Amino acid sequence: MSIALIIPDRKLDDLQQRLALALADTPIEIWPDIRKPDEVEFAVVWKQPHGSLAALPNLKAVQCFGAGVDAILSDPTLPALPIARIVDPGLTQTMVRYLDGVVSHYRLRLDLFSSWQQQALWQPKSPRRIAHICVLGLGELGAAAAAHFAGLGYKVTGWARTAKQFDNMQCYSGAAGLVAAVAQADIVICLLPLTPATESLLDSAFFGQLKAGAIFINVARGAIVDDTALLAALASGQLQAACLDVFRQEPLPPEHPFWQHPAILVTPHVSAVTNVETVVEQIADNYRRSQRGAPLCNPVDLSRGY
Repeated sequence: MSIALIIPDRKLDDLQQRLALALADTPIEIWPDIRKPDEVEFAVVWKQPHGSLAALPNLKAVQCFGAGVDAILSDPTLPALPIARIVDPGLTQTMVRYLDGVVSHYRLRLDLFSSWQQQALWQPKSPRRIAHICVLGLGELGAAAAAHFAGLGYKVTGWARTAKQFDNMQCYSGAAGLVAAVAQADIVICLLPLTPATESLLDSAFFGQLKAGAIFINVARGAIVDDTALLAALASGQLQAACLDVFRQEPLPPEHPFWQHPAILVTPHVSAVTNVETVVEQIADNYRRSQRGAPLCNPVDLSRGY
C-alpha cells in the first residue's frame, strides 16, 4: 500500500518527507513517478490532471490538499470514492487578516493615494465612509470574516445557499435574498464555493443590483465571477474598485486586462495559505481512517459540491 501525491507544478519534497515521518511504514510517491499504481490506496491531490485518479485501480480515498474541492470534482473520470478536504484554523485566521487589510486599504483610500503618488499629486482626503459589508458564502471562512467585521462595528449582511443564522448580522438565502443582502453594501466579499450553481453567478445582473460605487472583493474562486461583467461594472461606475485574489486561469495571463486596470488590485492567490504541519496531521489521520474503513474527517458532500 502507498500514498500518491498528485499536485502538479509544486515542489513536494518537504511534504513527502513530513508524511514519511508521520507514516513511517507507508511509501509516499510523487506523481507522475508512481512505480506501482496498483499499490496506491490513498491520494493527496490539488488540481490533479483529469484521469490521474482513475489510473489508480485500488484507490480507497482522496484527500484534497486545500479547502476547495472544485478542481477535484471537475474531473469527469473521478472514481466514486470518499473525498476529504483540509480544515485549517490558521487558514481561517490568515483569510480574516487579509480581508481586514484589504478593507482598511480601501477605507484609507490607499488605492487613490498610490495612484496619485505616480502623478506627484498632493491631495489630502478623508477616509471613505464604509459602514456596511456583505459576505457571500457563510461557510467556515465566510462566517469567520462576517463575525470579524461585525465585531469591528460594521453593519454586516450575509448570503448563503441555504438559510443560516448568526449573531450580529442579517442572513439571507435564495435568489431574492441575494438581492436584499447586497443592496446597500459598501463592500461585497465573495467567499462562495465554486459549484455548478455558483459558476458565473456574479454576472451583469448581479453587479447591477449593487449599490452604485460599491467595492468588490473576490477571495473564493475566479470562475464564480463573469470577468466581462466585472469590467463593465467598473467602466460604468457601478463598482468603484475591485480586489481580486483568484482568477479563472492561474497564474493570471500577462495579457489579461485585470493587470493594468487602474481600479483593480490583483494579488496572486495569497489570501489564505494552508499550513503544511496542519495538512500533514490531517492527511495522516485520514489515511489511517481509510485503512481501517472509518469515515474520513472533513468529508465532502458530493451532492453539494463542497
